Order: sequence, then C-alpha cells, then structure tokens
Amino acid sequence: MVGVAVAAAWVAAAVPPGGGDMDLGRFFRHIFTGRAAVLAAFPASTLDAIERAVREAEATHSGQIRVVIEASLDGPRLWANETARERAIEVFSLMRVWDTEHNNGVLIYLLMADRDVEIVADRGIHGHCGAETWETVCREMERHFREGRFEAGALAGVRAVGAHLARHYPGTGPRANELPDRPVVI
Repeated sequence: MVGVAVAAAWVAAAVPPGGGDMDLGRFFRHIFTGRAAVLAAFPASTLDAIERAVREAEATHSGQIRVVIEASLDGPRLWANETARERAIEVFSLMRVWDTEHNNGVLIYLLMADRDVEIVADRGIHGHCGAETWETVCREMERHFREGRFEAGALAGVRAVGAHLARHYPGTGPRANELPDRPVVI
C-alpha cells in the first residue's frame, strides 16, 4: 500500500502546474488493468462466440463488423488524457475498418480500464444511422457489462450493429469478407 501512495505522489508531482487534468483513479485503473483482465472477461470461448456472431451477421448484409478489445491505454496516451473515443477512431484507422467497398465498416471498440464501449462507423452506414443509434447500442452493451455478462453484451452489440447494416445494406449474393471476423485483443 505504501508503494501505491508513493506512486500516486510521484504522479501528482509530475503534473506541471496548471497542466494535465489526469484523473488518478483513471491512471491506476489503466496501470492495473492488463491482458489478464480482458481474458478473464473474454475467454477463448467468448471470443469464438463473438466471431461466430460476426460471421452470422455479415451473412445478412454487405457491411463489415470488427470487434476490438483493449485492456488499457499506455502511458503517453494516458498522459495526453486520450479518451476512449479518440482511441477508437485511431483503432478504426489502424484496423482499416474504413477500407471497405461500400464505406460500411463498423468498429465495436471496448476499453476495459475505462469500462467504455465506442462504435465508430464509416461514412456510408453512419449517414443512415447517426450517432444516436450507435450510442444506444453502446449503452446496451455497457449495461450487460456492468452486470458481468460480457459475452451477452458483446453478442447483443454485434447483433444490433448487424441489424442496422442489414436494414441499409442487405446482402445480395456472394461477396468477399473484407475484414477478419475474429475479435482482436490489444
């Protein structure tokens, strides 16, 4: 416990006067939330179930769904006070979710340390659905997660996104799978 107090004092002393709005609670959540926390909430069987749900959803539409689960942000991102939304937009780019034929890729991003879900949708599908639609899906997923039902929450999110994609981009015959269906843990 002394080590934690020393670390907290060190972090507080390192913040420049008038600078940095770093929340110490957030800082410690990120420091102590690692890959093990993600794998406890999302074991291999849950990742398999999410992959199946993505594959099944994509059979009904021409869109692409990508699920990314991140344990925590690294030091520089924390220091910069990067939000889950900002990181989700970066991951959207890194995972090339934007690079789909019909601009209808959707990223479901979970940042475990912040207990936050973000959905980033490419301009094609976002133009049909809008931010309120995605926010509703995120809140539903977070409700399941607060109850400790991580698999149910993730599956509900994939199915809801899939339903929106099917409504606006119905599947018409065979098509290439442009993005991997397997969730990524980073």
